[in-house]
Amino acid sequence: MKQKTIGNETRVNRWGYFFVLPFVLVYFLFNLYPTAYTLMLAFTNSKGFSGLSGNYTFVGLKNFAKLVSDQYFWGAVGNTFVMWGWNFVPQLGIALLLSIWLSDLRLKLKGRGFFRAIIYMPNLLTAASVALLYRSLFGYPIGPVNQFLQKLDLYAIVERDGQIIKEAFNFFRYVSASRGIVAFIQWWMWYGHTVIMLMAGITSISASLYESAVVDGASSRQTTWYITLPMLRPMMLYILVTSMIGGMQMLEIPFLLTDMRGAPDFKIRTTNVYLYNMAFQGVNDYAYAAAISIGVFVITIALALGIFIFMQDRSDLKKKAVTKGGL
Repeated sequence: MKQKTIGNETRVNRWGYFFVLPFVLVYFLFNLYPTAYTLMLAFTNSKGFSGLSGNYTFVGLKNFAKLVSDQYFWGAVGNTFVMWGWNFVPQLGIALLLSIWLSDLRLKLKGRGFFRAIIYMPNLLTAASVALLYRSLFGYPIGPVNQFLQKLDLYAIVERDGQIIKEAFNFFRYVSASRGIVAFIQWWMWYGHTVIMLMAGITSISASLYESAVVDGASSRQTTWYITLPMLRPMMLYILVTSMIGGMQMLEIPFLLTDMRGAPDFKIRTTNVYLYNMAFQGVNDYAYAAAISIGVFVITIALALGIFIFMQDRSDLKKKAVTKGGL
């Protein structure tokens, strides 16, 4: 009887391997192999189609040495963090406010499910389509935004040949305006997702904590400050890390909004836009583009670890230190 059971388990396990096989094959072809191939390319001088066909030599750490001293790469890193910061701060603040309002039973808001759906809907759109939409909205000189501003008698004032001329705003000529549009699109697309995540964190907090606080006479502001926000620390840490990772991968919006090279003055060029420019435009330097991708990966991992350590609860660290000291 025992042997029969073991035989059945063996047959079940074999079927398990069969069902897992498609995922393993897809993962190997589209994730593991490209990652290993990219790592290998970073140590070569592969350029153009000849490089892809195997006509390259290994050059060691030459590409990484170039990357460390590449001012354009570090400029792209700075641009990425500026636009991510402009997006993340209002994203987290507004999402936190909305999630608290929509989760507060004492407000008795109607249609919460409807508002959640409306807030989340921009996240369902593709970044490329949204980028083209906003490029059209802020188009020069007759985009819808410029038409609206002109009806309000708002124009850009420029001087030409000693004459003051009023004309439509060319938003993508100005660094601050271009960065602001990119940051706004990122915020508009992702704040709904952040609201849903924060609401999930709020609903996981034990209701008994709020009930005890209300019995003790705590107001809504006090329960938010002393219960909701401290208990949301793990969720906010997760949102911060995933948002930072997504920010480092920013490509479609700054790429399609501008001249595909990060104009004006390359201040909209993110790390992934720079990677694309090096790999698929101009010199087609696949080896250096691979080194850039690895550099971005290392920066992302280092920042994620730094955020995790910084956001840890200090009281837990003290307890661990005391426990180790006692032992």
